[in-house]
Amino acid sequence: MPSAPAGTLYRGHEGMWSWVAHRVTGVLIFFFLLVHVLDTALVRVSPEAYNAVIGTYQTPIMGLGEAGLVAAIVYHAFNGIRIILVDFWAKGPKYQRVMLWVVVGGTVVTMAGFLPRHLMNVFGGGH
Repeated sequence: MPSAPAGTLYRGHEGMWSWVAHRVTGVLIFFFLLVHVLDTALVRVSPEAYNAVIGTYQTPIMGLGEAGLVAAIVYHAFNGIRIILVDFWAKGPKYQRVMLWVVVGGTVVTMAGFLPRHLMNVFGGGH
């Protein structure tokens, strides 16, 4: 496999993509937490405004966003464990690629258990 030319951003391989995905999911989770703190704080300022904001969250688009948030959290958590193992387990670097596929598989399996019930609730089938 040819290597990337010097000075390019793309380095290839799974390790880079897991690095990018870990940072992207971390930023998304941070912004969710920021919005969550701010909208929850509204209840003390104006209960009516809080109810209005919460009402806007109960749409199918936000339900799909919640599913994306859960996927980001699950991936970020599993990949964080992988990073700890790579850093602190003597054989971690040797098995980092295998562990990445375990992270991806664990995320898929977890989401397969979560999504059916969540989507039934979002689209009205779970009431």
